[in-house]
Amino acid sequence: MNVFSSPARGSGPVVHNFNAGPSILPKEVFEQAAAAVLNYNNTGLSLLEIGHRTPLFQEVMDEARALVKELMQLDDAHEVLFLHGGASTQFMQVPMNLLDDRDCAAFADTGVWSSKAIKEAKLFGKVEIVCSSREGGFSYIPKDFAVPNDAKYLHITTNNTIYGSQWQQIPKTSNPLVADMSSDIFSRVLDFNAFDLIYAGAQKNMGPAGVNLVVVNKNILGKTKRNIPTIMDYRNHIKEGSMLNTPPVFAIYVCMLTLRWLKSKGGIAAIEKLNNEKAALLYNAIDRNPIFTGTINKEDRSKMNACFVMKSPELEAEFLQYTTEHGIVGIKGHRLVGGFRASLYNALPISSVKVLVELMDSFASQHQ
Repeated sequence: MNVFSSPARGSGPVVHNFNAGPSILPKEVFEQAAAAVLNYNNTGLSLLEIGHRTPLFQEVMDEARALVKELMQLDDAHEVLFLHGGASTQFMQVPMNLLDDRDCAAFADTGVWSSKAIKEAKLFGKVEIVCSSREGGFSYIPKDFAVPNDAKYLHITTNNTIYGSQWQQIPKTSNPLVADMSSDIFSRVLDFNAFDLIYAGAQKNMGPAGVNLVVVNKNILGKTKRNIPTIMDYRNHIKEGSMLNTPPVFAIYVCMLTLRWLKSKGGIAAIEKLNNEKAALLYNAIDRNPIFTGTINKEDRSKMNACFVMKSPELEAEFLQYTTEHGIVGIKGHRLVGGFRASLYNALPISSVKVLVELMDSFASQHQ
């Protein structure tokens, strides 16, 4: 079994969890979190009932934020926030803080989530879509585009969970760079200081649903003329150390445990190597078996969400049943695109990918 995780939990059946989110987390994180719910650090109190402004939880918040800074190698200009709401809240909070009515923001339209971000940004200013893969069914990442000099920021979605594409090269721009990293945060080494604002829902690689990570360069804040509601102003959250109001205590604690686990395994560089191995293993199986076909240009394939279909659609229900009988969970494709999607997040062991690949090879040999 790979040292990064184990698919088995307790005495139940072995399952291989390829869910797109909420998704697999390390076994030891579940065990530690479960123990803390009953008795946190031998205090006799549940994690769910400790005061968020007590030293007990302040230690959790401090460590979680410090781990983000360490793992991402952030400079002093970048602040780390844990906020309520998923990435969808950030679709409005980002332009609310960065965009005035007459200002323009540039967007790359590469999937459902970028389209949703574009819709919300239009409520606060002008939007220019500088590139789009919509006409190709979001099957690739645009390469040749220009960003207007006066754009207040360029927004990209680094990984497109539904369609299975990913920015392998982050665009270089003189404009502030904003990124939704919900489905590939902490999965690969990047120059995170090159981003002026990063946001990510926790429920893929970082923790449970219910908390959102925001990493923001404080130098881009406070430049709009808009009156921003207190709870929506990043500056207020920075001032209060992510405790402007009661934070999602349990979700942040699980994030801290997951980040601690990631550090213990060698950090982002170590997990990236494993993620590359998992993705190569699965994509090789897709490409060598004629009954399967990938849906994304090879150079743009996601290392987190591998999407594929069967050349004979009538076999898809049979293949799904076959894999389900052998402990594979969560590979049915998103309802918008169908087919299959295997999510290869950080905590998924390579042993689970090997099981899926063996089943693909076996099924293919039976249906040549």
